[in-house]
Amino acid sequence: MTKSLPITKQMVWMSYKKVKANKGSAGVDGVSLKQFERDLSNNLYKVWNRLASGSYFPPAVKEVEIPKKDGGKRLLGIPTVSDRVAQMVVKDCLEPRLEKEFLEHSYGYRPLRNAHQALAAVRKNTKRYDWVIDLDIKGFFDNIDHSLLMRALEKHVDEKWIIMYVERWLKMPVQKVSGELVEKDGKGTPQGGVISPLLANLFLHYVFDKWLVLHAPSVRFVRYADDAIIHCKSLAQAEKVLSMLQQRMRVCKLQLHEKKTKIVYCKDFRREESYHTVQFDFLGFSFQPSPIRSRVNGHVFLDFNLTISKSSRKKIVSDIRQTNFQRITNASLEDLAKRLNPMIQGWINYYGKFRKWQLRGIFRCLNNRLLKWMQNKHKCLRTSIRKTYKYLKTYQSQYPNLFVHWRHGFKV
Repeated sequence: MTKSLPITKQMVWMSYKKVKANKGSAGVDGVSLKQFERDLSNNLYKVWNRLASGSYFPPAVKEVEIPKKDGGKRLLGIPTVSDRVAQMVVKDCLEPRLEKEFLEHSYGYRPLRNAHQALAAVRKNTKRYDWVIDLDIKGFFDNIDHSLLMRALEKHVDEKWIIMYVERWLKMPVQKVSGELVEKDGKGTPQGGVISPLLANLFLHYVFDKWLVLHAPSVRFVRYADDAIIHCKSLAQAEKVLSMLQQRMRVCKLQLHEKKTKIVYCKDFRREESYHTVQFDFLGFSFQPSPIRSRVNGHVFLDFNLTISKSSRKKIVSDIRQTNFQRITNASLEDLAKRLNPMIQGWINYYGKFRKWQLRGIFRCLNNRLLKWMQNKHKCLRTSIRKTYKYLKTYQSQYPNLFVHWRHGFKV
């Protein structure tokens, strides 16, 4: 059977494999990935048949709430499994051509680019530029204007079927946490959709990246999705660029967050000016003045560098506490290692990329909980923390690689 649109079964199959690798929860239909796979062949055929004939209409996205570091809640829109597969088909068609247009300063949700590269770029720029604009766009994903986004998309896409499906995804309703179905009002794309990050990057490519290169060519910037750091030579330049950006955002129907957007002075031993704000957070790290000892002569001097942020540190400690593993006395230490190691490895992989030794406070907390677990498990150790400490040290010397953080030198 021939179809009117150039979508093959192979494209749908490859998209499904990517969706499966990304995992994710069920959408409004309540069908999980495991349930979808019970009748995989038939389900994928339906997706292909409807996509290829132009008759595919996406269902509503399911709104879920996740906690933010500042205590608020972030709203995510979760599509159904079948819709994630359909979105991946179109995303795979779009991404290669849009990648050719995106600038090197953009790092978020792009192939072969990651947060560590963005952090390294900011770190490098703070050595050369004294001032920073820490930019935060208020409710970015909820306020992307559909007409402006489609105008940007049409500059790079000739295929009417791609335009048609993107429009349908932009217009699909949202099922609120309360169960109410809410229609879109010409703006917003669900944060959690497969194609949303690509569309968001395209939108900010024109709203922010290219505009900044054209109107403020002497500054440097690093953008990860809707988080951006702009590096300036002087306070006057930073104030001028920020004023221009406020106007630019209004023109593009966006708004900068007044409390979160700020100008920062990158204070170190070379920079003697006085300014009220000398610290900013970016991608879970804090950039701030910190004393450092010279390897050459041993002298201590003030450096402007990155460290794990307070909010990230609190979140990790909270995660350790929520495991409540010190009460699982029916398990062995090996069982605890199997349970905790994936989580520990994730922290070290991300936060240990820069100045890993600054994680020592976090892993001291973890080791203290291991001591508490041993006291709860063995009655003979409850009356003496020294005896417990010695017991765990002996165990650690026998099995130094049992816990991931032990392998990296964070021992009891």
